[in-house]
Amino acid sequence: MKFKKLGNTEIDVSLICLGTMTWGTQNNEKEAFEQMDYSVSEGINFFDTAELYSVPPTKESYGKTEIIIGNWFEKRKNREKIILASKVAGPGCEWIRGGGNNFNEKKIGEAIDNSLKRLKTDYIDLYQLHWPERSTNTFGKRDFVYREDEREWNNFESVLYALKKFIKNGKIRYVGMSNETPYGLSKYLELSKNNNLPRMMSVQNPYSLVNRTYEIGMSEISIREKCGLLVYYPLAAGALSGKYRNGQMPKNSRLALFKGWERMINPLAMKAYDEYYELAKENNLTMVQLAQAFVNSRPFVTSNIIGATTMDQLKENIESINIELNEATLDKINSIHNNNPNPSP
Repeated sequence: MKFKKLGNTEIDVSLICLGTMTWGTQNNEKEAFEQMDYSVSEGINFFDTAELYSVPPTKESYGKTEIIIGNWFEKRKNREKIILASKVAGPGCEWIRGGGNNFNEKKIGEAIDNSLKRLKTDYIDLYQLHWPERSTNTFGKRDFVYREDEREWNNFESVLYALKKFIKNGKIRYVGMSNETPYGLSKYLELSKNNNLPRMMSVQNPYSLVNRTYEIGMSEISIREKCGLLVYYPLAAGALSGKYRNGQMPKNSRLALFKGWERMINPLAMKAYDEYYELAKENNLTMVQLAQAFVNSRPFVTSNIIGATTMDQLKENIESINIELNEATLDKINSIHNNNPNPSP
């Protein structure tokens, strides 16, 4: 396994991070335990979860994933060996503290305390803001919609003051963000520097062969400010495995079971999958190997969050750490990307 520093901390996190969001819906506890045991045996020391999980988000699935991880910690007695990341939900889910803005001190405190109980631990290593309270281009939105009622929104500083309290009392060690923009990242970094407030150590955003929007604006900040990317959707919700090519819709796949990921299989994305399939074939690789190796190679990436519903998927994802793409292959990837940029954000 390879490791990188988390932000400007002294923590070394594995370049492959174990994603957990299907545990409690698509995966049961026994399957999740098997995934965690195997991942640790392969050198992974970094797990990512959220109070929102499992997905798709519902009142019934809320908190299930953290409960499973907590049960595993209790049985394996190895909490200190894992760098654990979780998240506080943003606005929009009425079953989570009423669905309004959740980043004030009272609500963050409630979220942390409940996560700690479910996770059966007394601290979280990396606590992330799951998505912004303000309107942004999250979850596949291409257009920025300006809202007049948000004209005066500027809660960045108060959010950092709230997080500072929970770092001071030891419930969380470091903080990060998710689904953020260059504006949000820059604002948080500026305020933390100028006001002795907690510094964001990571950004968890989508990134893949079919969604390289992070490279525009965000990647430079990640490198220069040591606030690296924790990649989610490196396989475009599984579409970069090739399983939806040629009109296929596997029975128990995410897109067959749930709504909300249709953007992953739009016509332009399907064209890209066909081209990446051929490129992978040329290099004696699977599409998964090609897609994951590309993500792993990016200098602004701190860790690549993999997700799997089967052990075979998990093993293939983890094995990508050993694949190095040559310059000719990277050039061909860029050629495909330039002809069909970001078809599936």
